[in-house]
Amino acid sequence: MKSLFCALATVLLLAAPAAARPSRTDQAAIAAYEARIGAEAAAKPLVARMAELNIPGVSIAFIENGRVKWTRTYGLAEAGATRAVTPTTLFQAASMSKALAAAAALRMVEQGRLDLDEDVNSRLTAWKVPESPYTAEKKVTLRRLFSHTAGLTVSGFPGYAAGKPVPTTVQILDGEPPSNTPAVRSFEAPGGQYAYSGGGYTVAQLLMVEVGGKPYPELLQDLVLRPSGMRESTFDQPLPDRLLARAANAHGVRGLVLAGGPHTYPEYAAASLWTTPSDYGRFLIALQNSHARRPGALLRPSSADAMMTPVDANYGLGLALGRWGGHPFIQHGGGNAGFQCNAFAFLDGNRQGVVIMTNSDTGGMVAQEIMRALVAAYDWGERDPATVGSPRRAPLVPPAAPK
Repeated sequence: MKSLFCALATVLLLAAPAAARPSRTDQAAIAAYEARIGAEAAAKPLVARMAELNIPGVSIAFIENGRVKWTRTYGLAEAGATRAVTPTTLFQAASMSKALAAAAALRMVEQGRLDLDEDVNSRLTAWKVPESPYTAEKKVTLRRLFSHTAGLTVSGFPGYAAGKPVPTTVQILDGEPPSNTPAVRSFEAPGGQYAYSGGGYTVAQLLMVEVGGKPYPELLQDLVLRPSGMRESTFDQPLPDRLLARAANAHGVRGLVLAGGPHTYPEYAAASLWTTPSDYGRFLIALQNSHARRPGALLRPSSADAMMTPVDANYGLGLALGRWGGHPFIQHGGGNAGFQCNAFAFLDGNRQGVVIMTNSDTGGMVAQEIMRALVAAYDWGERDPATVGSPRRAPLVPPAAPK
C-alpha cells in the first residue's frame, strides 16, 4: 500500500489543470475533497483513500452554467504503469450508458420512427418478447423498458473477458451460448413496480437497431454523441486498437488489472459507453438545455418531459430523478467489471453538476465520498428523502408464471 500511495501522490502533482480558471469557491471545494474524504472519524486525503481502497485512478469534471468549469485527475490509468490519468482518459461509463439509450430512442420518437407506448413486439422481427400470462393484457413498451417497469428479468451484465466469444443480441435475449446470462423473460405484468432491468434495455437496443438500420454504436453517434458535442466518446465494443492507448484499464478489488483487460459489453444500451467525465458532462448539459427549452437542444420539450418525469420509484426514462436542497436533479451511477462511476446534475439555478469516474471495483466508495464533500463545499443542502428511489432489481430468472 505504501508504494501505491507514493505513486498516487507523485501523479497527484500532475493533476490536470482546470477546464477554465476555477473560482475561489471551486478551489476551496477541490481542496476540501482532496484533503479529507471518508468516514469523519477516519477521514483521509484523497490519494491516501485511493491507496487504501486500491483505486489506481480517478477523473472528475464539474459543470456549471452550460460548460465544463473544471476538471481534476488523480493517479494512474493502469496500476504498476506510468501513464497518468488525464482529462481525455477513457473510462467505461457502465450503466450511465442507459441515459444515452433513452435519449436516442426519444429522438427516434421525434422522427416518427418509434412510439413510446406501442407494443415492442409489433415492430421487433429477429426476436420478440415471449408471450406469457404476464403479457396477456398489458404489453412491453419502450416507456416501460426505459423506466424499468416492463416486468423483465436480468438486472445486469458481467461482460465478456477479452478474447472470449461474444454473443449476438438475440443470443443474449434468449440466454443461449456464448451468452453468460439467463434469457430475458417476463416475471410480472408490464407497467407494475420499478425493477432495474438491463435485460429490458437490451430489448430496446434490438428494436432501435432494427428500426434505425444501423449498428448501435453508429446509431448513437448520429443521435446523441455528435449532437451533444461528445467527441471523446464511443459505444464501440471492444474498444478499437486506436483508442486503447487512451483508455484506463480495469482493476479488481485488490487493485490488480483484470485478466485480459477491460471486459467487452455487447449489451450496448445497458452498459457499453466509453467516455470521459468532461464528455459525459456535455451530455448532462445537453439534457439541461433540453429541460430548459433552449433553442437547438438535443431533445424537444415533450421528449425532455417524458425523460425527466418519474414513472415509478423516482426513475424517469434512463435517469434517476429527485430534489436536493429544493432543486430538481438528474442522476445515474454505473458499475462494470473494473470500473465504477457516478453522474449528477441540477436542472435549474446555475445548473451545477459533477461526473466522477474510477478504474476500480472499489471506486464507487470514493466517488460517493467525493460527492458528499462537494455537496458540503457548494452548500447544496439536503436531499429530499421522498425522492430516494427503490433499490428493487429484476430477478435473473422468472418465477413460475400464473395460470
